[in-house]
Amino acid sequence: MHFIGVDLAWGVRRPTGLAVLDEEGRLVHVSAAKTDDEIVAALEPYAEGDCLVAIDAPLIVTNPTGNRPAEAALNKDFARFDAGAHPANTSKAEFREQPRGARIAARLGLDMNPRSGRRRRAIEVYPHPATVALFHLGRTLKYKHKTGRDVDQLRAELLVLLGLLEGLVSADPPLLLDNPSWLALRTATENAERKSELRTVEDQVDAVLCAYIGLFSTRAPDRTTTYGDFATGYIVTPTLPDDLRPTPRGQVVAEINDPGAAVREYAALQPTLQEAAEQYVRLVTSILDEAGINYLTVGSRAKSVASFAAKAARTVDGRPVYPDPLRDITDQIGLRVITYVHSDVQAVADLLDDQVVVHDDRDMGEETASEGRFGYASRHLLVSLDPAREGQAAYELLRGRQAQIQIRTVLQHAWAEFEHDIRYKGTIPSEHVPDFDRRFTLAAGLLELADREFSTIRDRLRQGMTAARTEALDDDPRISPRELAAFLAGQYADAGWSRTDHYGWISGVILELGIASLTELGEALRSVDEETLMARMDYRYPPGAVRRLDDALLWVYGEAYVELRANAHRKPGLRARLAKMRDSD
Repeated sequence: MHFIGVDLAWGVRRPTGLAVLDEEGRLVHVSAAKTDDEIVAALEPYAEGDCLVAIDAPLIVTNPTGNRPAEAALNKDFARFDAGAHPANTSKAEFREQPRGARIAARLGLDMNPRSGRRRRAIEVYPHPATVALFHLGRTLKYKHKTGRDVDQLRAELLVLLGLLEGLVSADPPLLLDNPSWLALRTATENAERKSELRTVEDQVDAVLCAYIGLFSTRAPDRTTTYGDFATGYIVTPTLPDDLRPTPRGQVVAEINDPGAAVREYAALQPTLQEAAEQYVRLVTSILDEAGINYLTVGSRAKSVASFAAKAARTVDGRPVYPDPLRDITDQIGLRVITYVHSDVQAVADLLDDQVVVHDDRDMGEETASEGRFGYASRHLLVSLDPAREGQAAYELLRGRQAQIQIRTVLQHAWAEFEHDIRYKGTIPSEHVPDFDRRFTLAAGLLELADREFSTIRDRLRQGMTAARTEALDDDPRISPRELAAFLAGQYADAGWSRTDHYGWISGVILELGIASLTELGEALRSVDEETLMARMDYRYPPGAVRRLDDALLWVYGEAYVELRANAHRKPGLRARLAKMRDSD
């Protein structure tokens, strides 16, 4: 099924924006056309099968003067947000006979009844109230040309709209704008120097928004309102949130909570925050790898503009939850560390507490358990750079920026993701909610038990593993990662497992030292005073087996180990560790 957006010009002198989304919400087409023939020709390939065409133009107009009932009803809700509809009536030439939108729908063979269940339909939509409702805006974005608005203001407001739409990638339903044509629209907006250049982009961006309204109305009918009816005309739009209030006008705006202004500023800042999030991933990954802690993945995201907007607009008893959204919303940068077993969650938390500044540490699993129930379990840390890294150029984007880090096991992550998708993104009939609550609680209890069993399995394996065969099974001169893992499990029985790829990496380092068998490796490690080494390193977190071996080889080979080609990227860190080892020599 295709969801088609048409930002229809009322005449053929100005371009009409056209956009098409597929069933997944991915943009597959965006363009502009002028004549009815051009519009129909462009849309026919996408409207031959199941489709919903969302048209920003009146489709049904029967009233001789004034507003249609649909416009009057919509204006009652949205006019205070500057999102009211212009009156459509038959005294205007463009609606005296068949409206242009209805002509286009007829030529494509589309049913225009909003209550119809037919496979190929057209509906009337209106972008302005949709942006207010979707993005929790205090007033509409001022990207439309009007007297007194200069090109810089129009460009800035249109860029905010682009950012808001891009933020819908994580919405329900999602909007996926990974299309070269969308990138071209963004580039054209950023480089526009004349209002005419912005108008060319504006029509197509509005068409994308229209297409999304069509998708939204189909996938989220409970969050969609249809003003008016088929007989007198109607407008379909996302429902206005009950707690949304318009941004006051005048000078007093600067003195009160203005989520709309915060959203605009955040939209401009969001690309930089995404870069900062990726930089945080590199930092956390390097910290975990250096410590030798086993983990599955480290991922990140900068909070989407749409999500930020929804959070900024939250109120309790009429008062904003976040009076200063840009400062008070602390999860703008989010990281997630997924571990294999529960003991590794604590190890990661302890390590980060040692390496960065932890402002807040919440164990959501303990909080859930303290209430006598099973449910969401995750460790949440709010962190920022430590003073030693603040001055380093590599972390320039992280200065003064906090990040929320969620640490959870694979099973905890699976439960959280599934519950979020079903409970918050799906539609559960109210009569079934108690049963779903019970089943989610049962699943959480079973997964907690499974987490404990996985920990027991790992501990038993660690105790029972001994050195494996010393000969490789192929022509690779390195000690195989599997054999090395078994050897290290016996060598460092109290150490945790390391990441699978780290065993392969350290095998290459060992080969560069001229060691090609476990027997030779065992001989090289005989001279290591493990008790003294452990005391001098003073580990504040349980190091994994590969980290223990790394330190042992550094102890044995000293500066020669630092100078290995495989260690070229980490010489300063190795020299700092070597100095610590020899501190009492």
